[in-house]
Amino acid sequence: MAKILQSNWMCALLGALTYLLVTFIAWPRPRVPARPARTTVAGRIGAADASWNFWNPEIDQLIVDLRLQKQTLANREQELNEWAARLEAERQEIAVVTQTVAQLQRDFDQQAVRVHENETANLKKLAKIYSVMSPEAATTILKELPDEQVVKILMFMKDSETAPILELLAKQGQSDAKRAALITERLRLSTVQAAK
Repeated sequence: MAKILQSNWMCALLGALTYLLVTFIAWPRPRVPARPARTTVAGRIGAADASWNFWNPEIDQLIVDLRLQKQTLANREQELNEWAARLEAERQEIAVVTQTVAQLQRDFDQQAVRVHENETANLKKLAKIYSVMSPEAATTILKELPDEQVVKILMFMKDSETAPILELLAKQGQSDAKRAALITERLRLSTVQAAK
């Protein structure tokens, strides 16, 4: 064992340990400064603190302004959401009304077609009745009807049956002749429309 203690590497190891021990004991310890206590606003303005402790009233005002803008935006967003909900409700209401109107339109169209078919059958029947009558009797009756109905009835009669009635109507006076001319014009237009 004395041989190990006398060896060179053991001397080097003991020297290194002694050096480390002396260095650790003699080395000065760093001083940690005590944290400064928070000061009032007046104390902060004049203090030469570190940059992270710096206080600026403009930054506080900016923070207040940002919070106010955030609150305003939140209020606006809430209003927009309310308007969107209201618009959606009105859109649904309009859709219901539109569907109702469309259904009413379909019902009306069906009724109009049915009425038109019934009216056509009735007009054909009346045209047959007036064509069987004498032209004088037919003219006397047709003279009392409105021009629109006379035109509708005459449209379903043959030309050979319509001509004597219009001729008798025209011979009864100047006002009846004008009426016969108007009925003839309407027949011409009705024929054009029926051809379309």
